[in-house]
Amino acid sequence: MDFDFNLILVPLTIGLGIIWLLDKLTLKQRKTRGRGKESLLVRWAYDFFPVLAVVLIVRSFLIEPFNIPSSSMVPTLYTGDFIAVNKYAYGVRLPLTYNKVIDTGTPEHGDVAVFRYPENPSIYYIKRVIGLPGDTVSYNQGTLAINDVPVNTVAVDFDANAQLTSQLYSAGEVAPGQMLTEENAAAMGEQEEGDAQYFKEKQGKHEYVVRYLNGMNSSQYAPFLQQQSPDVVSSEGNEWRINVPEGQYFVMGDNRDRSADGRFWGFVPDDNLAGKAVYIWMHKPPGLQLPTFKRNGAID
Repeated sequence: MDFDFNLILVPLTIGLGIIWLLDKLTLKQRKTRGRGKESLLVRWAYDFFPVLAVVLIVRSFLIEPFNIPSSSMVPTLYTGDFIAVNKYAYGVRLPLTYNKVIDTGTPEHGDVAVFRYPENPSIYYIKRVIGLPGDTVSYNQGTLAINDVPVNTVAVDFDANAQLTSQLYSAGEVAPGQMLTEENAAAMGEQEEGDAQYFKEKQGKHEYVVRYLNGMNSSQYAPFLQQQSPDVVSSEGNEWRINVPEGQYFVMGDNRDRSADGRFWGFVPDDNLAGKAVYIWMHKPPGLQLPTFKRNGAID
Protein backbone atom coordinates (compact mmCIF):
# COMPACT_ATOMS: atom_id res chain seq x y z
CA MET A 1 0.00 0.00 0.00
CA ASP A 2 2.49 2.56 -1.22
CA PHE A 3 0.35 5.37 -2.66
CA ASP A 4 -1.97 7.84 -0.96
CA PHE A 5 -4.83 8.50 -3.41
CA ASN A 6 -5.75 11.60 -1.40
CA LEU A 7 -2.69 13.32 -2.86
CA ILE A 8 -4.70 13.50 -6.12
CA LEU A 9 -8.25 13.47 -4.77
CA VAL A 10 -7.95 16.36 -2.31
CA PRO A 11 -6.36 18.99 -4.64
CA LEU A 12 -8.69 18.01 -7.49
CA THR A 13 -11.78 18.25 -5.29
CA ILE A 14 -10.71 21.59 -3.82
CA GLY A 15 -9.89 23.02 -7.26
CA LEU A 16 -13.21 22.01 -8.82
CA GLY A 17 -15.02 23.13 -5.68
CA ILE A 18 -13.53 26.62 -5.96
CA ILE A 19 -14.58 26.85 -9.62
CA TRP A 20 -18.08 25.59 -8.74
CA LEU A 21 -18.40 28.16 -5.95
CA LEU A 22 -17.09 31.01 -8.12
CA ASP A 23 -19.65 30.23 -10.78
CA LYS A 24 -22.41 30.08 -8.21
CA LEU A 25 -21.44 33.46 -6.70
CA THR A 26 -19.91 35.57 -9.51
CA LEU A 27 -19.35 33.95 -12.91
CA LYS A 28 -22.84 32.47 -13.25
CA GLN A 29 -21.93 30.87 -16.59
CA ARG A 30 -24.27 27.92 -16.03
CA LYS A 31 -27.16 30.25 -15.20
CA THR A 32 -26.69 32.73 -18.07
CA ARG A 33 -25.42 30.46 -20.84
CA GLY A 34 -27.21 27.26 -19.96
CA ARG A 35 -25.97 23.72 -19.46
CA GLY A 36 -23.45 22.64 -22.11
CA LYS A 37 -22.57 26.18 -23.15
CA GLU A 38 -20.39 27.16 -20.21
CA SER A 39 -16.58 26.84 -20.25
CA LEU A 40 -15.04 23.38 -19.96
CA LEU A 41 -13.72 23.96 -16.42
CA VAL A 42 -17.11 25.15 -15.18
CA ARG A 43 -18.79 22.14 -16.78
CA TRP A 44 -16.31 19.80 -15.10
CA ALA A 45 -16.91 21.53 -11.78
CA TYR A 46 -20.66 20.92 -11.97
CA ASP A 47 -20.28 17.37 -13.28
CA PHE A 48 -17.48 16.08 -11.06
CA PHE A 49 -17.23 18.19 -7.90
CA PRO A 50 -20.30 16.70 -6.12
CA VAL A 51 -19.14 13.15 -6.88
CA LEU A 52 -15.55 13.80 -5.82
CA ALA A 53 -16.71 15.55 -2.64
CA VAL A 54 -18.76 12.49 -1.63
CA VAL A 55 -15.86 10.14 -2.44
CA LEU A 56 -13.44 12.31 -0.42
CA ILE A 57 -15.73 12.38 2.61
CA VAL A 58 -16.31 8.63 2.53
CA ARG A 59 -12.63 7.75 2.00
CA SER A 60 -11.29 10.24 4.53
CA PHE A 61 -13.76 9.82 7.38
CA LEU A 62 -15.72 6.58 6.94
CA ILE A 63 -14.42 3.64 4.88
CA GLU A 64 -11.36 3.44 2.62
CA PRO A 65 -10.38 0.50 0.41
CA PHE A 66 -6.84 -0.91 0.47
CA ASN A 67 -5.20 -3.85 -1.25
CA ILE A 68 -2.65 -6.15 0.35
CA PRO A 69 0.72 -6.13 -1.48
CA SER A 70 2.72 -8.63 0.61
CA SER A 71 2.53 -11.83 2.68
CA SER A 72 3.36 -10.30 6.06
CA MET A 73 -0.16 -10.92 7.43
CA VAL A 74 -0.61 -14.52 6.23
CA PRO A 75 -2.80 -16.42 7.03
CA THR A 76 -5.17 -13.58 8.00
CA LEU A 77 -4.52 -11.65 4.79
CA TYR A 78 -2.89 -12.77 1.55
CA THR A 79 -1.34 -10.84 -1.31
CA GLY A 80 -4.17 -9.72 -3.58
CA ASP A 81 -6.79 -9.29 -0.86
CA PHE A 82 -8.84 -6.10 -1.07
CA ILE A 83 -9.97 -4.86 2.32
CA ALA A 84 -12.17 -2.17 3.83
CA VAL A 85 -10.65 0.04 6.53
CA ASN A 86 -12.72 1.82 9.17
CA LYS A 87 -11.28 5.35 9.06
CA TYR A 88 -13.01 6.67 12.20
CA ALA A 89 -12.09 3.80 14.54
CA TYR A 90 -8.99 5.60 15.86
CA GLY A 91 -10.09 9.21 15.51
CA VAL A 92 -11.40 11.42 12.71
CA ARG A 93 -8.41 12.95 10.92
CA LEU A 94 -8.10 15.57 8.21
CA PRO A 95 -6.83 14.29 4.84
CA LEU A 96 -3.20 15.11 3.95
CA THR A 97 -2.44 16.88 7.26
CA TYR A 98 -3.62 13.84 9.31
CA ASN A 99 -4.50 16.07 12.28
CA LYS A 100 -6.99 14.38 14.61
CA VAL A 101 -10.09 16.58 14.94
CA ILE A 102 -12.38 14.16 16.80
CA ASP A 103 -11.23 11.46 19.20
CA THR A 104 -13.44 8.42 18.49
CA GLY A 105 -11.34 5.60 19.93
CA THR A 106 -7.94 3.94 20.23
CA PRO A 107 -6.49 0.57 19.13
CA GLU A 108 -7.08 -2.51 21.26
CA HIS A 109 -4.92 -5.59 21.69
CA GLY A 110 -5.25 -7.76 18.59
CA ASP A 111 -6.65 -5.11 16.22
CA VAL A 112 -5.43 -5.21 12.62
CA ALA A 113 -4.39 -1.61 12.03
CA VAL A 114 -3.44 0.37 8.94
CA PHE A 115 -0.91 3.12 9.56
CA ARG A 116 1.61 5.35 7.84
CA TYR A 117 5.03 3.70 8.00
CA PRO A 118 7.07 5.73 10.55
CA GLU A 119 10.24 5.68 8.42
CA ASN A 120 8.39 6.77 5.27
CA PRO A 121 4.92 8.23 6.04
CA SER A 122 3.94 8.20 2.36
CA ILE A 123 3.70 4.39 2.55
CA TYR A 124 0.90 2.56 4.33
CA TYR A 125 1.54 -0.62 6.35
CA ILE A 126 -0.87 -3.10 7.88
CA LYS A 127 0.02 -5.12 11.01
CA ARG A 128 -1.57 -6.47 14.18
CA VAL A 129 -1.48 -4.36 17.35
CA ILE A 130 0.42 -6.30 20.03
CA GLY A 131 1.47 -3.64 22.55
CA LEU A 132 -0.47 -0.58 23.71
CA PRO A 133 1.04 2.54 25.30
CA GLY A 134 2.64 1.63 28.62
CA ASP A 135 2.71 -2.13 27.89
CA THR A 136 5.73 -4.38 28.30
CA VAL A 137 5.91 -6.87 25.44
CA SER A 138 8.16 -9.89 25.89
CA TYR A 139 9.00 -13.11 24.11
CA ASN A 140 10.61 -16.10 25.78
CA GLN A 141 11.27 -19.42 24.07
CA GLY A 142 8.15 -19.27 21.91
CA THR A 143 5.87 -17.57 24.43
CA LEU A 144 4.63 -14.06 23.66
CA ALA A 145 3.51 -12.10 26.73
CA ILE A 146 1.93 -8.73 27.46
CA ASN A 147 2.84 -7.26 30.86
CA ASP A 148 4.25 -10.67 31.81
CA VAL A 149 0.92 -12.38 31.10
CA PRO A 150 1.35 -15.00 28.32
CA VAL A 151 -0.87 -14.51 25.28
CA ASN A 152 -3.32 -17.42 25.03
CA THR A 153 -1.66 -19.55 22.32
CA VAL A 154 -2.40 -23.09 21.08
CA ALA A 155 -1.00 -25.05 18.13
CA VAL A 156 -3.53 -25.72 15.37
CA ASP A 157 -3.73 -27.74 12.16
CA PHE A 158 -4.13 -25.25 9.33
CA ASP A 159 -5.01 -26.44 5.84
CA ALA A 160 -3.49 -23.74 3.65
CA ASN A 161 -5.13 -23.11 0.28
CA ALA A 162 -2.78 -24.27 -2.49
CA GLN A 163 -3.58 -21.30 -4.75
CA LEU A 164 -2.92 -18.81 -1.95
CA THR A 165 0.28 -20.63 -0.97
CA SER A 166 1.55 -20.20 -4.53
CA GLN A 167 1.23 -16.43 -4.04
CA LEU A 168 3.49 -16.20 -0.98
CA TYR A 169 6.29 -14.98 -3.24
CA SER A 170 5.73 -12.45 -6.02
CA ALA A 171 7.10 -13.04 -9.48
CA GLY A 172 9.28 -10.31 -10.98
CA GLU A 173 12.68 -8.72 -10.45
CA VAL A 174 14.06 -9.68 -7.04
CA ALA A 175 17.51 -8.15 -7.60
CA PRO A 176 19.24 -6.24 -10.40
CA GLY A 177 19.29 -8.61 -13.35
CA GLN A 178 17.59 -11.43 -11.43
CA MET A 179 14.03 -12.36 -12.33
CA LEU A 180 11.74 -14.73 -10.43
CA THR A 181 9.31 -16.51 -12.74
CA GLU A 182 5.75 -17.32 -11.71
CA GLU A 183 6.63 -21.03 -11.68
CA ASN A 184 9.64 -20.52 -9.42
CA ALA A 185 7.69 -18.18 -7.13
CA ALA A 186 4.92 -20.77 -6.74
CA ALA A 187 7.48 -23.51 -6.06
CA MET A 188 9.16 -21.39 -3.37
CA GLY A 189 5.82 -20.76 -1.70
CA GLU A 190 4.95 -24.46 -1.69
CA GLN A 191 8.37 -25.37 -0.29
CA GLU A 192 8.10 -22.76 2.45
CA GLU A 193 4.64 -23.98 3.42
CA GLY A 194 6.17 -27.34 4.23
CA ASP A 195 8.09 -25.65 7.07
CA ALA A 196 5.14 -23.61 8.37
CA GLN A 197 3.65 -24.04 11.83
CA TYR A 198 0.39 -22.40 12.83
CA PHE A 199 -0.84 -21.22 16.23
CA LYS A 200 -4.09 -19.66 17.37
CA GLU A 201 -3.66 -16.57 19.54
CA LYS A 202 -6.33 -14.81 21.55
CA GLN A 203 -6.08 -11.20 22.66
CA GLY A 204 -9.15 -9.50 24.10
CA LYS A 205 -12.05 -10.11 21.73
CA HIS A 206 -9.77 -11.15 18.87
CA GLU A 207 -8.94 -14.75 18.00
CA TYR A 208 -6.66 -15.29 15.03
CA VAL A 209 -4.04 -17.64 13.55
CA VAL A 210 -0.34 -16.78 13.25
CA ARG A 211 2.34 -18.47 11.18
CA TYR A 212 5.92 -19.39 12.11
CA LEU A 213 8.59 -21.11 10.01
CA ASN A 214 10.22 -24.14 11.59
CA GLY A 215 13.93 -23.60 12.20
CA MET A 216 13.76 -19.84 11.58
CA ASN A 217 13.51 -16.93 14.00
CA SER A 218 13.62 -13.58 12.24
CA SER A 219 13.71 -11.70 15.57
CA GLN A 220 17.43 -12.37 15.89
CA TYR A 221 18.00 -10.17 12.82
CA ALA A 222 15.71 -7.32 13.98
CA PRO A 223 17.75 -4.10 14.46
CA PHE A 224 15.22 -2.42 16.74
CA LEU A 225 15.03 -5.40 19.08
CA GLN A 226 18.81 -5.56 19.19
CA GLN A 227 18.85 -1.93 20.38
CA GLN A 228 16.05 -2.35 22.92
CA SER A 229 16.76 -5.83 24.28
CA PRO A 230 20.33 -7.14 24.61
CA ASP A 231 19.00 -10.68 25.11
CA VAL A 232 18.04 -10.91 21.44
CA VAL A 233 21.56 -11.56 20.16
CA SER A 234 22.65 -13.94 22.92
CA SER A 235 19.41 -15.95 22.70
CA GLU A 236 19.32 -15.99 18.87
CA GLY A 237 16.03 -14.14 18.95
CA ASN A 238 14.32 -16.46 21.43
CA GLU A 239 14.25 -13.90 24.24
CA TRP A 240 13.45 -10.20 24.08
CA ARG A 241 11.62 -7.55 26.08
CA ILE A 242 10.55 -4.00 25.20
CA ASN A 243 8.54 -1.22 26.84
CA VAL A 244 6.01 0.65 24.70
CA PRO A 245 6.17 4.45 25.24
CA GLU A 246 3.08 6.57 25.81
CA GLY A 247 1.38 7.64 22.59
CA GLN A 248 2.91 4.75 20.64
CA TYR A 249 2.03 1.18 19.65
CA PHE A 250 3.98 -2.01 18.97
CA VAL A 251 2.84 -4.05 15.97
CA MET A 252 3.72 -7.41 14.43
CA GLY A 253 2.67 -9.29 11.31
CA ASP A 254 0.78 -12.57 11.63
CA ASN A 255 3.38 -14.20 9.35
CA ARG A 256 5.88 -13.84 12.18
CA ASP A 257 9.06 -14.95 10.42
CA ARG A 258 8.33 -13.06 7.21
CA SER A 259 7.19 -9.68 8.46
CA ALA A 260 9.22 -6.46 8.52
CA ASP A 261 7.29 -5.09 11.50
CA GLY A 262 7.91 -3.18 14.72
CA ARG A 263 10.64 -5.61 15.75
CA PHE A 264 12.75 -4.19 12.90
CA TRP A 265 11.93 -0.46 12.89
CA GLY A 266 10.22 0.45 16.16
CA PHE A 267 6.91 1.85 17.38
CA VAL A 268 3.92 3.37 15.59
CA PRO A 269 3.01 6.87 16.84
CA ASP A 270 -0.68 7.58 17.37
CA ASP A 271 -0.40 10.35 14.75
CA ASN A 272 0.41 7.70 12.12
CA LEU A 273 -2.71 5.61 12.61
CA ALA A 274 -5.00 5.51 9.56
CA GLY A 275 -7.74 3.07 10.55
CA LYS A 276 -8.82 -0.42 11.51
CA ALA A 277 -9.01 -3.21 8.91
CA VAL A 278 -12.49 -4.72 9.21
CA TYR A 279 -13.47 -6.69 6.09
CA ILE A 280 -12.09 -8.59 3.08
CA TRP A 281 -14.36 -7.80 0.15
CA MET A 282 -12.43 -9.23 -2.80
CA HIS A 283 -9.33 -11.23 -3.75
CA LYS A 284 -7.52 -10.69 -7.05
CA PRO A 285 -5.00 -13.40 -8.04
CA PRO A 286 -1.95 -12.15 -9.98
CA GLY A 287 -1.97 -11.88 -13.74
CA LEU A 288 -5.04 -11.88 -15.96
CA GLN A 289 -7.15 -13.97 -13.61
CA LEU A 290 -10.60 -12.76 -12.60
CA PRO A 291 -11.21 -11.60 -9.02
CA THR A 292 -12.92 -13.95 -6.59
CA PHE A 293 -15.21 -13.30 -3.65
CA LYS A 294 -14.64 -16.61 -1.84
CA ARG A 295 -12.50 -14.93 0.83
CA ASN A 296 -15.09 -12.31 1.71
CA GLY A 297 -15.55 -11.92 5.44
CA ALA A 298 -14.77 -9.96 8.59
CA ILE A 299 -11.15 -9.59 9.72
CA ASP A 300 -10.50 -10.80 13.25
